[in-house]
Amino acid sequence: MAVVAGVCGVALIAVVLWEGFETVILPRRVMRRFRLTRLFYRHTWLPWAKLVTTLIQPQRQETWLSYFGPSSLLVLLGIWAGIMILGFALLQWAVGSAVVTHDGRTGFLIDLYMSGTTFFTLGLGDVVPTSAPGRLLVIVESGLGFAFLALVIAYLPALNQAFSRRETNISLLDARAGSPPTASEIFRRHGSEPKMESLRELLHDWEHWSAAFLEGHLSYPVLAYFRSQHDNQSWLAALTAILDTSALALTTVEGTCRRQAQLTFAMARHALVDLSIVFRTRPDEKAPDRLPPQTLAVLRSTLATAGSDLRADTVDRELIELRRMYEPYVHALALHFRLRVPPWVAPEGGIDDWQASSWERYSVGGKRPEKAEGEHF
Repeated sequence: MAVVAGVCGVALIAVVLWEGFETVILPRRVMRRFRLTRLFYRHTWLPWAKLVTTLIQPQRQETWLSYFGPSSLLVLLGIWAGIMILGFALLQWAVGSAVVTHDGRTGFLIDLYMSGTTFFTLGLGDVVPTSAPGRLLVIVESGLGFAFLALVIAYLPALNQAFSRRETNISLLDARAGSPPTASEIFRRHGSEPKMESLRELLHDWEHWSAAFLEGHLSYPVLAYFRSQHDNQSWLAALTAILDTSALALTTVEGTCRRQAQLTFAMARHALVDLSIVFRTRPDEKAPDRLPPQTLAVLRSTLATAGSDLRADTVDRELIELRRMYEPYVHALALHFRLRVPPWVAPEGGIDDWQASSWERYSVGGKRPEKAEGEHF
């Protein structure tokens, strides 16, 4: 029995150490089929999303879904710590419960307590090892516990910085593409300028953003569960709008930024496909058509009104082929993360996030929030 406990303890510790290495340190996609971290997120995110969409009012669902990313990370770190503590407790028990309290008690619960205080480097001194193997295990566990806490301290700021860099460009897209971002608004606000220099600059910036997004989310996949500040913004909506814009620049709109559109389309699709592989979201080939003929006619009319030079209608099939390269992935990821896919044409009467606040909306509706007690402004 002691041998079985020892083997189980070593296996638990090895699994957590390998998971921590792949999740926190290894800067590349992990293709191994069985992973504790992937299993954790697959069996917590989907039930949480189902619970929120079933019990929470639609206008508050986005807020509740946004709690999952940060809280799941804390829970995952806690699970890792708990497994490590259990693993070392099993090892202590396997070597004969070589720890004892001041009143002489021994046993697995004492081993577990000793393991917990050692892992978190508390050093209370009320339980002490009595053999050389027990002392060695205490030294090893305290070192791993210290390293674990150091990794967590370094990991969380790096995660927050990656999230902040991602959201900066998404926020900048608000005034450039509307809320939610759409290809029609991007061309309306950029495409009428001579040689479309501002559109080329925008696509150039988003080529680099897509590359940074890809590298950041391959290194830290949990970032995909971190949602944007506003309900009508998301990394998926921004990426989709840029892909739509690049596809239009390549097939429908005449201009001089074709080469940049090719580069941006390639990088953005690369990011989309790789993220789909990480989360095992199979492309949804049967998703609803985002650009039916009537919407395409409205889009062409909008582009023409905005001053864009359009190619003949015969290029529409080229647009369809480009859309098939990324839209199935977009729909699959949107379904998995419960994110909205932006339309091709901006809705009429929509306003950007920077143009209004909740106070102004209440003012337009004739109501304003009551001033809270203690507020003087």
